[in-house]
Amino acid sequence: MSRTYSLTARRQLHGTVSDDPPLVLLEITHEALPQPVRVVGDSQDLVSNGNVFVGMGFRVRLPDDVQGQQPRAELGVDNIGRELMQWIEQSAGGRNAKVRFMQVLRSAPDNIEWEISMYLNNVRATVSEVSGELGFPRLLDVPAVGIRADPQTMPGIF
Repeated sequence: MSRTYSLTARRQLHGTVSDDPPLVLLEITHEALPQPVRVVGDSQDLVSNGNVFVGMGFRVRLPDDVQGQQPRAELGVDNIGRELMQWIEQSAGGRNAKVRFMQVLRSAPDNIEWEISMYLNNVRATVSEVSGELGFPRLLDVPAVGIRADPQTMPGIF
């Protein structure tokens, strides 16, 4: 996936000192949520494209590279307030939630410089943190055909 940053964003990323560092926006959507959970990795709230992103800490652990296993990343969001816990209870553990990461500059929050969407699974909650695994659908594990021709399914042709 190529990243096409604006000239201003490239200057902020490559400079030794940044007066407008890029911010990461996190948006969690689920059918049980009346509106998505929106968080910005900063201490101040941010409005981007008409949506308010609440300033809150979150951490992402990048995917590992283990032979024979699909790469998995982890997301951890500070458990501040009651909204995340209500969503976890309403959605049966957050099953089938989708997470969208977006990168913006505070000076131009409506211009999304980069984004990626992943699925959130195995949601766990403690008093201090809500965490879960990030990944993509296992497309390579899905059979290509509905029924295979083998002795069990079609004994007459063998």
